[in-house]
Amino acid sequence: MIKRDVDQYFELFYQKQNKALLVTGARQTGKTFSIRRFGNTHFDCFVEINFINSPEAVSIFSNAKDRNDLLLRLSAYTQRSLIKGKTLIFFDEVQECKDIVTAIKFLVEEGSYRYILSGSLLGVELNDLRSVPVGYMDVKEMFPLDFKEFIEALGIGEHVISSVQKAWEHFAPVDEFIHHKLMDLFRLYLIVGGMPAAVQKYLDTNNLREVMFEQRAIIRLYKKDISKYDKEHKFRIEEIFDLIPPELNAKNKRFILKNLNENVKFSRYENSFLWLSNAGVALPVYNIDEPVAPLKFSRSRNLFKLFQNDIGLLASQYADGIQLRILNNDRDINFGSVYENVVAQELHAHGFDLYYFNSKKQGELDFVIERNGVVLPVEVKSGKDYFRHNALNSVMQNADYGIPQAFVLCNNNVEKRGKIVYLPMYMLMFVRQTETAPALYKIDLAGLQ
Repeated sequence: MIKRDVDQYFELFYQKQNKALLVTGARQTGKTFSIRRFGNTHFDCFVEINFINSPEAVSIFSNAKDRNDLLLRLSAYTQRSLIKGKTLIFFDEVQECKDIVTAIKFLVEEGSYRYILSGSLLGVELNDLRSVPVGYMDVKEMFPLDFKEFIEALGIGEHVISSVQKAWEHFAPVDEFIHHKLMDLFRLYLIVGGMPAAVQKYLDTNNLREVMFEQRAIIRLYKKDISKYDKEHKFRIEEIFDLIPPELNAKNKRFILKNLNENVKFSRYENSFLWLSNAGVALPVYNIDEPVAPLKFSRSRNLFKLFQNDIGLLASQYADGIQLRILNNDRDINFGSVYENVVAQELHAHGFDLYYFNSKKQGELDFVIERNGVVLPVEVKSGKDYFRHNALNSVMQNADYGIPQAFVLCNNNVEKRGKIVYLPMYMLMFVRQTETAPALYKIDLAGLQ
């Protein structure tokens, strides 16, 4: 059984919060499985209502007079004795029942039971659910397994991860044996990725071909979603989706619209890019004018790179045979695209907004993020010449930017040179925001009261 970090999140949420929780994320990231496991292990009574499998359930929320009427209908529909204070009710495929938004407010307010919601393509179908009902429901996004979850699923012990984390905290070299083993696991992650079905298939069979079949089935499901949910623009969206792998192999990896149509304007395709992003199947990384906080203020709307939401899905779209060549660290492969994709995927899963910097004068930085309020450049080097990074040197020497530190992710062990820290790729698992103390401030109202 694959352990997920979200398991602990669910537990803490329902201990501390009295709200409902909406779980979003791309298809096949394990939302329903994780919710079922949590509900069955942490509540005396777990009830699941799926609005696609049981469309008649939508009528529960249609024209209900008040919250008591809602509860009466809910109890009658489930035909079960709901235990007050010990029941979790799971509404799945909520995109089929828009009235759930209003209903959740009343149900949470009444307080007899706890509620959790999920569904397909919620980023596309129910954008408004992210903002309402305020105070009654929180949103948690799920992603494919990140690298730490992946190696835990493979059986890597907590003591190994803790020892590597200590090396990360002190920017000290990792034990060489552990370093080489983790790099082997990282290359395996490039192939298997983090989709739970693909990871489970690997755990069950150790057969990379079976894993690839599972991944390609997910790709087909994504394309089916495209044709089902956006009939007007489905050809544009699918064309963009199919172009992600070859565009990442291009020299500058920036998504070039003329590869879709020589005379195309961004405004015509913007909604198609947004659909892929909102559906969670593609990750845009936007260009910024300057590496200065807040990065969002200098973001370019129509200059971006586009990455796959899962590195395993990306690998499955390349030619057959690439899996073993990646495992063997074949020097003839352009690892740049797959390395950058896995960095985008991991940073996104850790809650970072993704940007890159490109200047004719200074060159290009692969990623720029804000970590704990400070700008952090992140360079990705797949080859041996990882000390060569002219653009990064230029940016770090620019006093106007005042950037205190940069990371270079590579295949080698930890090394620190001045303000630049060279980290093995697997240490991505530790690049996260850190908890900060509450910013308490009490204004002096003396003389005004």
